[in-house]
Amino acid sequence: MLLFVIRHGDPIYNPDSLTPKGQRQAEALARRFATHKLDRIFASPLKRAHDTAVPTSELLGIPIETEEWTSEALAWDEFTFNDPNHNGRKRWLFIKPGHLYHNEKDHFRNKDWRECECLQNLDGCFKPETCYDRISAASDEFLAKLGYQKEGHIYKIIKPSNERVALFCHEGFSMCWFPYLLGIPPHLFWSTFGLSHTGVNIVYFENHPDGYTFPRCLAWDDLSHIYEDRLPLQFQNRIDL
Repeated sequence: MLLFVIRHGDPIYNPDSLTPKGQRQAEALARRFATHKLDRIFASPLKRAHDTAVPTSELLGIPIETEEWTSEALAWDEFTFNDPNHNGRKRWLFIKPGHLYHNEKDHFRNKDWRECECLQNLDGCFKPETCYDRISAASDEFLAKLGYQKEGHIYKIIKPSNERVALFCHEGFSMCWFPYLLGIPPHLFWSTFGLSHTGVNIVYFENHPDGYTFPRCLAWDDLSHIYEDRLPLQFQNRIDL
């Protein structure tokens, strides 16, 4: 199975929607997926993600299935803090300066990543026991539905699949989910990876003959559809790529 995880297009957060630029990005995605097709399309319940999926859904004639657990609104309530360096403004944990996660004591943390020095005594909504654990459990349920049952650190293939599955969602959600999905300590993932509007991440569940598999990331933040359509390309609308 190939799992395509896509961030929504350039957004307007209030009211929840896409900008004209975001709509063009969504249409470019549809043309990209028209080439190699998809079998199923899932999306977050939030409008900016759903609207990003609509052109692909309409072009391929595949209905959009809603996955409530992928809502960024839930993650925003659980994986943020009030940043004293930005007038107490609420911000994502993965926006903290990356070098703070790489001090000598914390760089090699794995299972005890929640004990990282810069994750202690935060003012705000940092609740890893609810956000990270909630997303982890929901991830297991979602993948089991697609044929891959989590057993310890690997996946048992309960129904081999060659489907191409797309999930349209969010940066905040994805930055919480991917560390669990790929088995990477979250603090190292946050400080190393970024995700652009309509960036496509491709995860491969290979159907090995021994009946077990592990997700392999074949592409991260692929923006070839943006280049193909000659659209303006910036990371977070700040850095020209």
